[in-house]
Amino acid sequence: MVHEKFSNMANVLIFNICLVVMLSRVESCFIPKSLYIIVPDTIPTGYKIATVEVADCDTETMQLTLEDRRFTITSNRAIVAVTPVSVAPGGRTFSVWARDNSGLESEMVVHLVHSAIREKKPTGFLKRSKRRWSPPPFNILENDEGPFPKEINKIISDSEAKYQVFYTISGPGVNQNPVGLFSLNPQSGMLMVNRPIDREEFPSFILTTRVFDRLTNKETDLPLDVKVVVDDVNDNAPTFVNQLQFTVPEQSVAGTVVGKVNATDRDLAGTIHTKIKYFLTTGLDLFAINSETGVITTATNTLDREAKDKHLVTVVIKDMDGAVNGLSTTGTATITVGDINDNVPIFTKTSYAVDVKENESEKLLLRIPVEDRDLINTPNWISKFVISKGNENGHFRIDTDPKTNEGLLYVSKPLDYEQNKNVKLEITARNQAELSGTTDQLRSIPVDVNVLNEDEGPAFSAPTIRFTVKENTPNGTLIGSYIATDPETKSSNGITYYKLTDPASWITVNRNNGELRVANTIDRESTFVQNGIYNIPMKAVDTSSKTGTGTVIIVVEDVNDNVPVIPTPEMVLCEKEGELGSVLVVAEDKDQKPFSDPFSFSLPHGHDGKWSLTKVNGTAAMLRHIQELPTGIYHVPIDVTDLQGFGKTQTAKVRICQCRNGACLAKDHSVSLGPLALLAMLLPLLFLLLLGLLLAFFCVTKREKLEFEDVGDSGGILLKSNTESPGEEVDSSLITIPTTGIDQAVKGSVKGVNAGWSGNKSFSTIGGQSTHGNGMHGASGVVTSDTQEYYSGQYDNQFGTQSGQFGMGSGINFDNRYLAQDATFLHNWQTNGRYINQKLAYFGTEDGRYADDLIHSYGFEGAGSAAGSVGCCSDFGDNDNLDFLNALGPKFKTLGAVCRKN
Repeated sequence: MVHEKFSNMANVLIFNICLVVMLSRVESCFIPKSLYIIVPDTIPTGYKIATVEVADCDTETMQLTLEDRRFTITSNRAIVAVTPVSVAPGGRTFSVWARDNSGLESEMVVHLVHSAIREKKPTGFLKRSKRRWSPPPFNILENDEGPFPKEINKIISDSEAKYQVFYTISGPGVNQNPVGLFSLNPQSGMLMVNRPIDREEFPSFILTTRVFDRLTNKETDLPLDVKVVVDDVNDNAPTFVNQLQFTVPEQSVAGTVVGKVNATDRDLAGTIHTKIKYFLTTGLDLFAINSETGVITTATNTLDREAKDKHLVTVVIKDMDGAVNGLSTTGTATITVGDINDNVPIFTKTSYAVDVKENESEKLLLRIPVEDRDLINTPNWISKFVISKGNENGHFRIDTDPKTNEGLLYVSKPLDYEQNKNVKLEITARNQAELSGTTDQLRSIPVDVNVLNEDEGPAFSAPTIRFTVKENTPNGTLIGSYIATDPETKSSNGITYYKLTDPASWITVNRNNGELRVANTIDRESTFVQNGIYNIPMKAVDTSSKTGTGTVIIVVEDVNDNVPVIPTPEMVLCEKEGELGSVLVVAEDKDQKPFSDPFSFSLPHGHDGKWSLTKVNGTAAMLRHIQELPTGIYHVPIDVTDLQGFGKTQTAKVRICQCRNGACLAKDHSVSLGPLALLAMLLPLLFLLLLGLLLAFFCVTKREKLEFEDVGDSGGILLKSNTESPGEEVDSSLITIPTTGIDQAVKGSVKGVNAGWSGNKSFSTIGGQSTHGNGMHGASGVVTSDTQEYYSGQYDNQFGTQSGQFGMGSGINFDNRYLAQDATFLHNWQTNGRYINQKLAYFGTEDGRYADDLIHSYGFEGAGSAAGSVGCCSDFGDNDNLDFLNALGPKFKTLGAVCRKN
């Protein structure tokens, strides 16, 4: 077997090597000329190939080198693979060179071979199959130095045994980019590479190989894809990924992480070519770096931003795990030291002195500069100043100038030379941020403030003085004195006193001695008093016309000078069916406690017994009527007294009414005439004028027949009659003209009836009489017209609906045969006009009544209603004898029943 053959060969070679070593001369360094090693078809990374045995060599100075970069030699002379290596069936070879101090150089050729026996799987039955070529992947070395073209390996098809064949190849590296990299000997099938190739650009190639018969040019085997793998060599140095910019706070403890250096390598990942190690070559006294991870940390706790705020550190990254033959890149890392508040503000002077005039305020006295070594314009640098001593009375304040960081000392409240000629302050400076990393204490400096004297006006004994005065104190009563003195002389001589304001004129001031007396009645309930306080600003003037001001505060003490009153002018009590209503009575008292509430409520002796009163709380009581009362206004006397028993009888005005949303539905209105009432008064005059014009028109107009179309019952008002002559006379005593009790009229309205009726058609009337056309019944008969009808469209229906009482039809017709009765007709017309005037005046006093009184027309369908209709004014004439209504038709029987007084 092949495996045994190679094993025996290896044993023989090892024996020969040992023999040669034993027989070698001492004066020369010797290594075997060749070495055959059986290896797997793919050698993994770190795989140990063999150990180089040497003889007669100075091992301390001997150097071993390899020409194949995919392998390396360790310090104990072991050959190790640094990247996965594929071994073709034909094997792989490379050279090892040995040199020592003798200057002689020896070469050993290493042959890597492996067994390529393929296993056959049993199928259970014999089957003849076509033999196929199956070469393993080929390997080439990137950036190989040649010479070129360089043979890679042969591609052989099993069909060579039967045919004379030639080979072709195509694909990337042949006829595709990169074109011409590979070539194939068509006769022998030898694959060759023609120039160097970069693995980082082309890590592998898939080539398609085909075999043809030379005679027929037909393929003798199926196409074969051949993979050519480009083996990596360490030809790329590692590079930095990010900028090397880091920050670390000053005074950080040793081991504080500064940042991480990130690097990459274009060589084959997972191999020693891309295993990077990190080094620092400068700044080692302050910083350290982890060689495996690239994390930079501090090596000391002495970083001081104020000494040096930026450090430049050289960083080296090296592949091959940092080996001597590894490729490296050098960069500079910038490490910025961050600031902390480890420096206190320091004053540039040890003390300050400043002068200020008395009575000055809001004046800048002093600028106090400080120095701070921390980072400018940060909370660690910005100063805050505090007056730590001497400002107990709040005369001073200190701010910080945001531009210069100086302390600004102001006098904020006037100083008094006579009280304090010198003020000693102490100013302390600190920062916005708290101190850290230092044991220094905050610094303070003294400031000596000298107060300068000025000639001042008089000053009152106190800025304000308070006096308590009872209201209603008699005029002339002495309240007290408010005295001022000269600050320099401490004397009140020559000082005069004045009031600045006294809006109620309650106080007089003695100009010479400052005495205050009552001038007018003081009332605590006055609008000039706020919360029981009345202020009087005062002024004192000395002989040099200098002034001083003060305020007199008068506390007005309450007395029981007001009785409780019921402020509500009218209370509404809503009427409810089957219930007795109630209303809340609330009282008020302008006095303060204990001269006001809680109040006592009661009904006076001898009241009418219609009401009861129950106390609800200290200021209110519930008033109820204890018997049924009609709607209207009631004046109920109620005794109301305060806590001291001081009070009187109050009258509660209560309106009982029907309500909607707490308000009466109908209230009494003024009887004054409005525009509509005046118009209603003028309408009768207008009607009279029109009547005169109409009469004149009838007298001069030739009578002419008008055609009347019989359309049946017209509107359900008049019933058809066969009587061709005037109707029966109606006793004039039956006509009642209402002059009083207009408010009893039932809601109705006025509406015109159809005009233009003519001819000798006869109609039934309310009084049982007949008229020709539409006639108007007077006291002595009926007036009709054969020619023309004139009516007042707005009001004539008012009379038509009451014809049972007045003996009138629903319109006004004139007939020439009755012109002799003009006087009687005019009298009736005037009477009706007066009634209309009163009716319209009444409409003006009823809210919404006029709109509800409109009579709505209805269509007559050939038969009247058995119940008839009830008009708005059917209750007029209740005291008259209306028995004649019993003879009327069914349409008016109900009307007659309504009109009859039971």
